[in-house]
Order: sequence, then C-alpha cells, then structure tokens
Amino acid sequence: MTQRTGVRLLAGTMLATLLGLVLDQTWSSGIAGVLLAGYLLVQLGSLSRMALGLLAFAAATSVITIWVFDEPWRLLGEAIGRFAFFATFVAALSLLRLPAYRSRLVRQCGKVMLGQFPARRYPILSLGAGLFGVILNIGVLNLFAGMIEKSNTLAAANGREWVRETRRRRMLMAVLRGFSLVPLISPLGIGMAVILASMPSMRWLDLAPYVYAAAGVIFLVGWLVDHLTGPHAPQRKLPAAAPSLRPVGLFCLVLLGIVLLVFALAYLLSLRLPVAVLVGAPLASWLWLAWQRRRLGGLGLASAAVTFHRQLPWLLGPLGSEVVILGSAGYVGHVATALIDLPALVGSLTWLVPLGGWNSVLAMLLVLVTAQIGLNPIVSVTLLAGVLPALDIPGLTPPLICVSLMVGWSLALMSSPLTASMLILSRLSGKSPLTIGYYWNRAFMLGVIPIITLWFLAVSAFL
Repeated sequence: MTQRTGVRLLAGTMLATLLGLVLDQTWSSGIAGVLLAGYLLVQLGSLSRMALGLLAFAAATSVITIWVFDEPWRLLGEAIGRFAFFATFVAALSLLRLPAYRSRLVRQCGKVMLGQFPARRYPILSLGAGLFGVILNIGVLNLFAGMIEKSNTLAAANGREWVRETRRRRMLMAVLRGFSLVPLISPLGIGMAVILASMPSMRWLDLAPYVYAAAGVIFLVGWLVDHLTGPHAPQRKLPAAAPSLRPVGLFCLVLLGIVLLVFALAYLLSLRLPVAVLVGAPLASWLWLAWQRRRLGGLGLASAAVTFHRQLPWLLGPLGSEVVILGSAGYVGHVATALIDLPALVGSLTWLVPLGGWNSVLAMLLVLVTAQIGLNPIVSVTLLAGVLPALDIPGLTPPLICVSLMVGWSLALMSSPLTASMLILSRLSGKSPLTIGYYWNRAFMLGVIPIITLWFLAVSAFL
C-alpha cells in the first residue's frame, strides 16, 4: 500500500511539474510541491543512508535560509521547484526502461557486444554502455553486469579462474567508463540538465563540439589503458567470426529517433532542452512500446498505455533513493548559491584571473575531488556554474566552464567510491567500492587526468 501511494504521489508530482513548466502555471508548481512533500514522507522508511543524509542536509540549508533571510519563502519555493524538476527528470527517463527491457533488439545488442573478440570488446562495451545509459540511466549497470556474469563462465575461460576474473574486471571497467560519460555526452542526461539550468544562456549546440571532443579523449585513454594493462595470451587457433554489429546500428537509429523527437518538441513548443526531455521521454517510451505491440491493433497505442499503467509500480517504485539524492542535491545547490555572497566571493578569488585557462582544470579537479568525500556533483557543479562566470576570466569562456564541470562529473563517476554507480558495481561484482574506484581504475585515472589537462589548456589557448 505504501509503495502504491508513493508511486501515485511521484506520478502526480511529475504531471504537475510538467504542466507548470510547459504552460507556465504557478498553481501547478505549487501542487507539485505539495505532492512532492507527501512523496518524501511516504519514502522516508525505505531510503538509503546516502539519500537520508542528503535530505537532512537539504533540511539544514532550509533552516539556515529561514534564519538568514527576512523573506526566504520565494527562494525556498524556487528550490522546491528545482527538487520537483529533478524528481520529474528521473521519473520521466525511467519510463524508457519498459520498452527497452521488452525489446528483442536490446537483447540482441547485449549478445553482440559480449560476443566480440577481446581486442574489440572494450570499445564495443564502453560505447554500448554509453548508448544504453542514455535510455536506461543507471539501470544499464544492472543489465550489462548481468549479461557479463552469464557469459563470463569458467568454461569460457578454459577452467582458468584468473582469466575469468581478469575478463570480469576489464568488462566491468569498460561498462563503468562508458556509462560515466553519459552526463557528458547525452543531451537527455541529468548532467546537461543541471548545466543548462544553472547557465540559462548556454545551448546544447554550443557545447556539443567540446563535450564530444573531451569524451573522445577520455574514451581513447580508457581503451589504451585497457590494451596496455590487459594480458595478451597467444592465439592458439583462429577464432570464429564475431557477431554482426547490425543490431547495435539499429539501436543507434532508435536512440537517434528519441533524441530528434526531443529536439523537435523543443523547437515546436519553444521549450528549453531540459523541459523538452521531460515531455519527450514519456512520449518516446509510449511510441516505442506501441511499436512493439502494433500487432494488437490500433497501432498498439491503447495497449501500450494500458501496459504503462500496469507497470508504473515496477517503473517508479524503486526510484525513491535516486529521486531524493538527485532532488536534494539540486535543492541544496540552488539554496547554497543564494546563501553565498557572490560579490564578496568574486572579490576574494581575483587571484584566479591570471591563471587563465588553468581555471578549467581547477574546476574539473574540484568537482572530482569533492566527489571523493561524498559531495554530489550536482551540488558542486551548480555552485561552480554560479561563481566562475562572474569572475570574467580571460580564456575561460562559458562553454569551457560547462565542459570542465561535466568532465569532472564524469571522472567522479568513474572513481568515487561514494557514487550510486560504484555502489551498484560493488554489489554486483563482490568487490569493495574502494577496490573498483582506486585499485582497478588507478592506471586509467593517472593517465587521463594529465592528458585531459593538456586538452583543456590547448582548447583555452585557441579560444
């Protein structure tokens, strides 16, 4: 009963938030806030420690705001709206899981990626995790890890346990690094939503050349490290032909269709891209599922709607901790930005101006380092996105600020033992988060940070 109530409240929050954003109705935003408060109360007993800690931190910042400001209610109302926005974002993207998990094409893609030759396995798995992560979000880790466990048997390793363990490490690292690039590369992702909400003057098209170039550098470093650190046993016989990549190509077309639908909605309805994602993700989910059920008549539209209604508890029920973590981080980031005396802070940071392009590296490292002690990147990115543009540093353009923060976010997901992605991989692999983040990933992190630093300095020099 509690789960059903929570699902209804989250669905109501989602609908009210969408109405408020699309139709610009303040009364709808108020209803979303009330429903969200009810949802948080219902979920309290089932939240993770990390979610409870962030929720308590959000409550503490609210108390400080009420104490500091004479009229704090407008600011707190905006912060609640930011919380509801991220809750809706998580819920909207989670709807894509239903047609994805029911898709024969997705299952074929998984088999194809795992069936590649060892030399091609890293790039295929890493790129595949990134592509799937756009739709499945953190669910891609469960999906890929399950497929890896099924395929990486002792028999497949010819009875050699060390070979099996090495393959598991290399494949899980490929998946983690590919998934961690989603905040950087996905126009539908939470990273892009945070950046565009924090810096409204920026557009995705302004950032695309930089984010994909940076993602390419990180991907190539990961591939090189995997090749250099992996064992290379001599081939005793010619392997069978690798499976065709045609299913992966077809999945790319599905993903492209979803992205184009979101951009079309943004253009036709004059919506900012993050808001268009909230509308486009549920619509794309419904159309994709309808296509799968088109033989049932009525183009499958009615059948897809009924299926979504029945599966809402499965789709939205487990999202409590994820909603609270992301929503609380957005709430804290918005309130903390207002609590900071920006003119005084900018005045105290004038020593950064002579550093020029080096500030992009410092911003990246700050997001990366603070994530190691548990500060969610949403908070650090929101704060830095509010402070750095005000410094007006030569060589540190707004696109470079955005990309440096997003790169730091991606590297934090690849290394911090306190992220949700690392905790999931720890549970699935039986290894501690410290082992995965600092031991398995040490060669990669030691290689990628200097190389991406040189990339940032080169880009800032030519801007």
